[in-house]
Amino acid sequence: MARPRKPLLSTDRIVTAARSLVDAEGLAAVSTRRLAAELGVSGPSLYNHFRTKDQILEAVADSVSAQVDLSMFDPADGRDWRTALHDWATSYRAALLDHPNIVPVLAQGPGRRPAGLRLADAVFGSMVDAGWPPAQATSIGALMRYFVTGSALGSFAGGFVDDETAYDPADYPHLGQAHLLADRQELIDERAFETGLRALLDGLTLQYEQVAAVR
Repeated sequence: MARPRKPLLSTDRIVTAARSLVDAEGLAAVSTRRLAAELGVSGPSLYNHFRTKDQILEAVADSVSAQVDLSMFDPADGRDWRTALHDWATSYRAALLDHPNIVPVLAQGPGRRPAGLRLADAVFGSMVDAGWPPAQATSIGALMRYFVTGSALGSFAGGFVDDETAYDPADYPHLGQAHLLADRQELIDERAFETGLRALLDGLTLQYEQVAAVR
């Protein structure tokens, strides 16, 4: 009986395996040797698709960018610029929270990554179409990336320990309930993100009204 054929090695297979490895063990776990073992192939075969580990990580980062919903920026969608930014930021953060270990690579910017560039193009184009001057549209894209990636780099609530004795009121008079934060991590972090996002959008709305007044 003939042996079953191994699946052909492809860029998508390599990226999927690398993404799973990053998700499970972090960026340092990725190497061509480790990936080859995971895929059941020889190490040199990976070089037909990627020349370096950095290229693999760039591709993993772009595969996460590709998960972000951009439909709200379609001119036919009908959402105003503020609602579109809110919904996009929420989708963007959700994608990063699904793959938090790749966030440091994404935080460096899109570089030459196609999905990352499509994301940047959609945000910038939508803001300009809504009436923002190009320079301010650029600043909005940067601001939102800083905010979203920063929110996904770590948990505020998760940074406190579930130990009441760690927060002696003699030393920290206002942290008497801090030991409860870690147990409510998801709720607190979600609420903090929404609070910050609304504040950013409120501030941008005031700026937009000023822009509209001088047009």
